Amino acid sequence: LLKGEGRSLHLRAKVGVVRIEGILIDSSDIIDQMDEFAGDDGIRAVVLRINSPGGGVVASQEIYQSVSELKKKKKVVASMGAVAASGGYLIATAADRIVANPGTITGSISAVMHFADVQELMRKVGVRSSVVKSGKFKDIGSPIREMTVEEKQLIQGIVDDIYDQFTQTISENRKVPLGTILNLADGRIFSGRQALNVKLVDELG
Repeated sequence: LLKGEGRSLHLRAKVGVVRIEGILIDSSDIIDQMDEFAGDDGIRAVVLRINSPGGGVVASQEIYQSVSELKKKKKVVASMGAVAASGGYLIATAADRIVANPGTITGSISAVMHFADVQELMRKVGVRSSVVKSGKFKDIGSPIREMTVEEKQLIQGIVDDIYDQFTQTISENRKVPLGTILNLADGRIFSGRQALNVKLVDELG
């Protein structure tokens, strides 16, 4: 569940705080908060407090784009909590600076799509299924049959393209050669201290 609420403002310091928490499914509340802060001349900087393992690709990319726009008007710092991985880490890379705790779980630079196969279960309970479709790929990922080779290739192409977008974005924002990022981008996770050593974050604090 995405928790976009929890917006706060420290009036004396004039710093806005946007909380990005939980699995990223919908981006609208978070984007609304950032738009409000962007238009408030009394706010000089914004802290993104990220505690998220990531989530949907589109939600992550929409929030990332919103941070990129906000950064044109305000100083933006990403503050990582217990977890800031996958899409959560992608969002952090849009900030001017990334701060992690030594024990923050981050990284997980990768893309994945999950599909279930319940054929055996259906056989055991005596359930059969019939499908009528207009195109051979219309029921791609159906849980009632095994994927064809063509379908697996199509899905792999999508995953590879999302992965390419992810790694290129990180390389550009972190100013780290793409080859170096690719060596780290196999889905592995890092502690905040490890992430500092490989330049995925700027400081511990």
